[in-house]
Amino acid sequence: MKIGIIGGGASGLIAAIFAKSKDNEVIILERNSECGKKILATGNGRCNYWNTNQDLSHYESNKNELIKELINEKTEKEVLDFFNSIGIVPKIRNGYYYPISNQAISIRNTLVDECINKNIKIKNNYLVEKIELKNNKFIINNELEFDKIIISTGSFASPKTGSDGMGYNFLKEFGHTIIKPLPSLVQLNTKKYSFLKDWKGVRSDVEVTLLEDNKEIKKQVGEIQLTEYGISGICIFNLSNEIGRGLDNNKLEEVLINFLPEINEDRLIGLLSTNRNIKRVLDSILNNKLVDIILNINNIKSIDKYNDLSNDKKISLLNTIYKFKVEVESTKSFNEAQTSSGGISIEEINLHTMESKLINNLYVTGELLDITGECGGYNLGIAWRSGLIAGKSARGDLHA
Repeated sequence: MKIGIIGGGASGLIAAIFAKSKDNEVIILERNSECGKKILATGNGRCNYWNTNQDLSHYESNKNELIKELINEKTEKEVLDFFNSIGIVPKIRNGYYYPISNQAISIRNTLVDECINKNIKIKNNYLVEKIELKNNKFIINNELEFDKIIISTGSFASPKTGSDGMGYNFLKEFGHTIIKPLPSLVQLNTKKYSFLKDWKGVRSDVEVTLLEDNKEIKKQVGEIQLTEYGISGICIFNLSNEIGRGLDNNKLEEVLINFLPEINEDRLIGLLSTNRNIKRVLDSILNNKLVDIILNINNIKSIDKYNDLSNDKKISLLNTIYKFKVEVESTKSFNEAQTSSGGISIEEINLHTMESKLINNLYVTGELLDITGECGGYNLGIAWRSGLIAGKSARGDLHA
């Protein structure tokens, strides 16, 4: 049996490793000059490859009820056992897994070495342009023939690493439904507020709340980065999936920012009610750039004291600190996105084998699937799980 892996990224490499046996031939077809290019960029070059907290709330799909068929304790154990078996020792920080070397290249090189040790052939600089199914064989570029193929090409996200969404086209030609891919885990462009130029560069620990058509959808806690175009940071990335979908459906998307989640209003009022002026008090607990913006929005002078304000101004000041609202106009593009939402409908994939329900011996893995995780190793987790299952199934160890 001859198995072709189209794409040598995270899910493709692990799929190849599990697909190989002494009785078959496995070939990885990789368009780049090396495999795992995107792995090297993950976690700011450190590769956050897993997370201790595997609650299903960290994942999104058009069919959320199906996610548990892939994200479960069985597949978690298989992935962690695999990494342990190839010598990847984790450094775990607040549930985030990194290789103990703190370098993404450790993960990439170990996976590639495992492929080489198993006599898996890797054809780098090979662009798959056409896949045909003839007489139960998959013919690639009119020259390579396979009994089974695993499509692991990645999404549109981060095209500089070679992801251009070509896998969607192949699967669409085989009759699969594509849930519109959109940028995910990405920065947000807000309306062109006058204060954007002033808060550029500010970082703050906040609680953010997503409002969609004035209805609360989701909350996140973490560091926000304020920019000249809008907002960024992990807590914002984790809202971007829903926001992108909402905007695509012409919904109003707004983010409420609580700049003081660790100080309740009563405590803040107590601090403000001293004999010090408002700016002095706020400068001691908030970034001074942010304080100036808050005061300007409320037309409060730096020398004003809280007790001298009208009740309306007091309420407005507190709302600006605890419920700072910005309207989102768009997400940044796939060029900036870490991954994408949408993809191949998981209703059309047997998630116990990763085989297409439409085409026998065709398997789909990783970012091509309509399952998206939050920041924190979740999307690589999808890649490991789906690739491992696809490889075992293609080898003949798993059945529907």
